[in-house]
Amino acid sequence: MNNPVTSRPARSTALICAVLASASLLAAPPADKGAKKANRDSLSGSVNADVVYDSADGISGRISAGISFGDARRLAERHGMTGAKPLPPGIRKNLARGKPLPPGIAKQRMPAPIVADLPRHDGYEWRRAGADLVLVASGSLVISDILEGVFD
Repeated sequence: MNNPVTSRPARSTALICAVLASASLLAAPPADKGAKKANRDSLSGSVNADVVYDSADGISGRISAGISFGDARRLAERHGMTGAKPLPPGIRKNLARGKPLPPGIAKQRMPAPIVADLPRHDGYEWRRAGADLVLVASGSLVISDILEGVFD
């Protein structure tokens, strides 16, 4: 006597359902959701820092540093701003796009000579957090873009 739970058609149907369910889990998220990580070109040192994200206030924006890692690093060297220590890992993990600068970290305004050489974005300012160069919204200090390790 055939048991309907273990019959061949029932097993095939269960297998098909399992495959379809797992395929939906592997599907790519919508293009307008989440942050894209910057892609570093290992040969030239340039960074594609064009980032799309949903900001903390729910308004989606397209904000980027407008400068490659390599160019920012050369500016730091030219202005004698290298040799900075990175933030401790526990604090560093709280430094993220779309979030405000974490309280209690040594966030420093950038000296005027290097700011003059960095791209200008109305309503945004450059800050230094440990060894990272950070672009933040002027009033809220919400992070728009991060170039990690520029001041190492």
